[in-house]
This record gives sequence, structure tokens and C-alpha cells, in this order.
Amino acid sequence: MSITQLVAGGNCAVPKESLTVEVQLTPTQLNGVDVDISAFVLASNGKVRGDEGMVFYGQPSPGNGSVALMGNTAGQATFKVNLPTLDAVTEKIAFTATIHENRQNFGAFQSLKVTVKTANTTVLEANINTGGMIESALILGELYLRQGQWKFRSVAQGFAGGLQPLAEHFGIEVSSPTPSPAPAPAPAPAPKKPISLSKITLDKSRPTVSLEKKTEGFGEIRVNLNWNRAATPPKTGGLLGGLFGGNSNGRVDLDVGCLYEQADGSISAIQALGNRFGSFHSEPYIELKGDDRTGAISEGEWLHINGQQWQKFRRILIYAFIYEGAPNWAQTDGVVTIYVPNEAPLEIRLTEGSNNLGMCAIVLLENDRGTLKVNREVRYFNGHQELDKAYHWGLNWRAGSK
Repeated sequence: MSITQLVAGGNCAVPKESLTVEVQLTPTQLNGVDVDISAFVLASNGKVRGDEGMVFYGQPSPGNGSVALMGNTAGQATFKVNLPTLDAVTEKIAFTATIHENRQNFGAFQSLKVTVKTANTTVLEANINTGGMIESALILGELYLRQGQWKFRSVAQGFAGGLQPLAEHFGIEVSSPTPSPAPAPAPAPAPKKPISLSKITLDKSRPTVSLEKKTEGFGEIRVNLNWNRAATPPKTGGLLGGLFGGNSNGRVDLDVGCLYEQADGSISAIQALGNRFGSFHSEPYIELKGDDRTGAISEGEWLHINGQQWQKFRRILIYAFIYEGAPNWAQTDGVVTIYVPNEAPLEIRLTEGSNNLGMCAIVLLENDRGTLKVNREVRYFNGHQELDKAYHWGLNWRAGSK
């Protein structure tokens, strides 16, 4: 079956089933440029019905999850769209890309491609010519319903401004980045809280952030590790082939895990290696939600921390290690995102590291008299034992496998 190639303005029918929509920029990374890829679930008037109609890094799977952002690494993103489970009033889903803080325009990229797939087939590709573009926001394409048939149209339309004006164009109420200086009026029924588009990148210039103590706890803290699974491994054994198995299928296997120390001094680890998956609702109140051993789970790997039990923790060190396949850390485009309810997502990118050191201490969460202190680490080690020693944890380690 041939793949339909769309130019700007072209459209193609798609089956009413579960679809994957992939967006990829070339190159995937430009120095200092962060591209946010989002989707808007729209009614017949071209507007969202509520804030759950925006699918982006701050809420990757809102509503019933019919449209979900499953993977979002540097310059590429994957959406799952389950057309049969969409709300009956949904008639369009628009896919967009914006450059964070307008630090560049899309003319700096060589190309941009949108691919739509079913479970077994690539249905279409829309290649967008970015040459000469001066915009920092784009409406890439849209799935839309016409006379009972779902179709995809390549739009490739530039849009003035960044993510906020684009969101407001589709009817999203966006919270102001700074509070109003005017005094508050008399108490009134609390309006729905506007959606926040802010996010915080922890890097060398801003390595630490503290979240204020909350009497009700921090809720469900979700830690996501995502990466580029298509990074090419070494062709032969060599140093990395010997260390990490060679991974002949060309995929990368990164594993996320953590060391934790509780307030009573007890210590242990959560990771897939050794089948130490933990528990969210009981001790240790940390759970690894599955291990992506095949590279097929596009949303990556998740650690869930029960923030209602934050008083029981002293510190948690989140780490990742190359189980097999990646020739270097920069090529994985690895990114860890920490989601805390009612807080801006925290993002840490793994863009450094020696390619003969297979372990990275990414971020240290500390209980500082009830606050949640988040410290960017991004330190590389030869393995678990070396990392343990550097952070003075005191566990005993032995070889294991999955």
C-alpha cells in the first residue's frame, strides 16, 4: 500500500480508529531552542469546549484520554488519537508547534514532517517546507470530520506569537504569568482556574527550585523519562557493545529508577532491574509504572511518588541507566519531566555525559522541613555502586538482569 504524500492544503481520508500522529523536526535540536508540540480538541466552532481540550506538556492526557501526548522529546512528539472514543461534539483536532519564548523561527529548521499511522500501516506523510519561515508558531495540520468521514489536512500555517496566543485563538483561558497588582474584590464564587502554560527547565543556570510546603501534601508526583528510541547503536561489540549488549534491533533501552531514604533512615531502590517496582499506596509509596523493555511504549517510563506521604521521605535520587543500545547520552535526546499537581512541569534534559559511563544521576528530591526541593544533578557514573558511593546511600549491589 502506497503512502499518501500531502502538500500544504492537501487532505486525505483516514480510518475511524486509533491513530498515531508523529511530528518530527530536522534537526531535532538547535542550541537553546525548545519546541513545544501540542494538540487542540475542537468543536464545530473551532474552539475547545474547556481547558481539557488542550493536550500539551502540562496536561499530556486530559479528559478521557482520547487524545494524548505520548512522547515528547527534543524536536519530536507522538500523539495517540482514539477517534471512536472522542466526545460526540468533537469535529476537529489541530496539531501545532511553537518555539518556546520565541527564541528562533521555524526557518532555522531544515524540514518538518507529520506522519499519521494506524496500528499496522502508515496512512500519510505531510512534509512542511520550513525554508524562509519567520514565524515561531505553526498550525501543522488537523484531523477533521466531514460528512461522517474523518480526514487529515496539511495546514502549514504560520501564526503570530507563541503558545499563549495560539492557545487563546482556540479558546483556552490562559493564566497570567504575573499577578495583577489590583486588590481583590469581595469574595465571590471561585472561577475555574485558567490553564498555566509555564514550565521550568532546570539547567546549569537554574539548577534548583523549591515547592512550598502543603498541609494536604503534594498529591501524585509523576516523573517521566523519555528518549529517542531510534538512536543507532554501535555496529559491532566494541566498548559499548560489551557493556550494554549491542542491541542489534537498533533501539535504545534507557531505564529509570531511584534511590530513596525515608525519614526513619531506611533506604532502598526502585527499578526494573531486579523487579523492584515498589508500591504507590503502601510502603515505600513509590512505584515504577512498567518497564519499556521493547522501546514500543512511546510515552517512555514513569515513576509515581505518593506526595501525600511526603513527610515519610528524606530524599529521593532519580537516575537513568543505559540498559543497552545507546552510543552516547546526547544522541538519546533524553528528558526527564516532573509533574506535581498545580505546579509548572519541571524539565531536565540529558544532553551531556561520557559515552562510556552508562549511568546518570538526574535529579535529587529533598524534604527540606516539609518543602519539596528539586535539585538538578545530571552527573554520570560507571554504574550503581559508583553512584551509590557518591551520594552516600550505603546499599549493597550485585549483578542482575531483566
